[in-house]
Amino acid sequence: MIYFRNVSLSFLDKKLFDNINWTIHPKSRIGLVGDNGTGKTTLFRAILDQIHLDSGLIEIPGRKQKVFGYLPQDLVELEPIPLIEFLKKKSGISAIEGSIRDLEHRLSRIKQNTAEYGEVSQKYSDALAHFSAMDGYAFEARAKQLLKGFGFKESDFTQNCELFSGGWKMRILLTSILLARPDIMLLDEPTNHLDTESMEWLESYLKDYPGTIIVISHDHFFLDKTVMQIAELSSCNIHIYKGNYSCYLTEKDKRHAALKKEMELQRAQIKKIEEFVERFRYKATKASQVQSRVKMLEKFSTVTLEGKSKSVAMKFPEGKKSAREVVKAIDLGHHYGDLNVFSSLNFTLFRGDKVAFVGVNGSGKSTLSRLLSLSEHPSHGSVKYGDGVNMAFFSQESSQNLNYENTIWEEINSMPAKASDQEKRNLLGAFLFSGDDIFKSISVLSGGEKSRLALLKIMLLDTNFLILDEPTNHLDIKTKDIFQNALINYHGTVAIVSHDRYFLDHLVNKVFELKDGAINDYHGNYSYFIEKRGQTITTQKDNVKTQEKNAKETVFKTKEQKRQEAEDRNKLSKMKSACKKELTAIEQKIELLETKKNQHETALCDPETHRDSVKIKTINLELKKINEELERSYNIWAELNSELEQITITNTEKQ
Repeated sequence: MIYFRNVSLSFLDKKLFDNINWTIHPKSRIGLVGDNGTGKTTLFRAILDQIHLDSGLIEIPGRKQKVFGYLPQDLVELEPIPLIEFLKKKSGISAIEGSIRDLEHRLSRIKQNTAEYGEVSQKYSDALAHFSAMDGYAFEARAKQLLKGFGFKESDFTQNCELFSGGWKMRILLTSILLARPDIMLLDEPTNHLDTESMEWLESYLKDYPGTIIVISHDHFFLDKTVMQIAELSSCNIHIYKGNYSCYLTEKDKRHAALKKEMELQRAQIKKIEEFVERFRYKATKASQVQSRVKMLEKFSTVTLEGKSKSVAMKFPEGKKSAREVVKAIDLGHHYGDLNVFSSLNFTLFRGDKVAFVGVNGSGKSTLSRLLSLSEHPSHGSVKYGDGVNMAFFSQESSQNLNYENTIWEEINSMPAKASDQEKRNLLGAFLFSGDDIFKSISVLSGGEKSRLALLKIMLLDTNFLILDEPTNHLDIKTKDIFQNALINYHGTVAIVSHDRYFLDHLVNKVFELKDGAINDYHGNYSYFIEKRGQTITTQKDNVKTQEKNAKETVFKTKEQKRQEAEDRNKLSKMKSACKKELTAIEQKIELLETKKNQHETALCDPETHRDSVKIKTINLELKKINEELERSYNIWAELNSELEQITITNTEKQ
């Protein structure tokens, strides 16, 4: 449980929390939402006891025994050690292994049947039990499974952490959190550095997670699939909505409508009472009634509307029409040294197309966007523009396209835009630059602020073709929705790279998938692409099986072929029998080892055992050997099962 009791907090003259009372139950799945600057990340830090509250308290019973997992939004630096070693250190496995080795060394140098030996032996027993409880024997296997889920290759496991890019470092940190199996997991924008495949894997993993999860995210789909409650931070307080993010949007509109109706009724009632008081204020016969109504007015709790902020209309300038064929890729290929990104890509984008480029990290999406924007030259092939095309490119590194000596307002005014000063200010406000912020120097802005400003500049240009590489990474939900609507109403052509599935689903009419160095096109939105991709994979598998079956049925078999097939079947039958025999033997061995393990663990729980330090050490050493032997036996059992399954499949195909 997490109890917020009258929690209040201010920074300078800005109040963030005002007497928040909130109870978070164990195993909750909560999406924390709210406008930028409302204090979502600060709330996480308050839960972690990293900031001092003005008043109130956040109570977590047994806090010292709880394991917390916190993923910050900002990029992190990792220790310059191999990946698996970092995960061991971060999860505490390395420390326990070091402690066990140290205790073993100490035991070997202490005389038995002494008080010191008994004390060290007990510590050694506790360390082994702790290591086993943390699933230390299977740690590396679990770590590799999680890393593969996040898109890491086998060759990455021994690579030094400092050699990975910022996005991959965040994945490593997220892996370390999942490995720790925290009781309370606080995730601040966990999908920012994941491709769609990794997101889907993470959603699946979190679905059955036994602990409490609170997540800050602008990803509509992610919230829909992972949370069962939305906590909105607004007006310095928490407002709870049951259900996922879609349910929250619907319920919020209903609450707003009901509150508006209640407010109107209250105003009418107050007006009626005030009229009565004013009319009979000086009549002695009505004095008691007037006083009664005055008291009624004093008791009214004013109903106010919350959660509905002023919407900002945002649109691109109306550009001239381009040729029907906007851009054409002809036999396009690119490589960096020995790394071939893709080759022989051929496609055309037509006027009015809104196309998403998708694929796993490293498939070449950003490379393709740079080639299409002509900011990088292809290794072979060409990119040809149609007549009248006026292009603007937003790159993930577009923050470099700013004059750092300018203020935000000077940078915006340097653009050849037709927008009025008020329209520019409205646009700046929508992109979270308001008040005196617009007079800040660009040199002091954060990476996210620079990216937002670069995106804003593009919106002021007179264009008919936009190439956007991850444009929503630093936008909150409200700003992203405004930007999405502007793109939907944009009359030009859009080519976009994004991992935001909801954003793509409501924007694009085509999806180009980069896979294995080639491109596959799907005419529809993102949901259509997911559906058709699944059907295509299934159809391909079915076609292969059908072709193999037809080939077998149509081939004329000679006597020699029939004899050879009979020999093959006999051979497979013998292999199957031998495999079953080995499988039975290993299953019996596992059963015996598990029985011994239970006996040893039961003995360790016996108070009589703790009186004999030698016996404790002997049992722990044997238990360690049993666990290691069990791990090997489980692996052999899995290999034999896989082998048996393959033999059965092969035998069926030959019949």
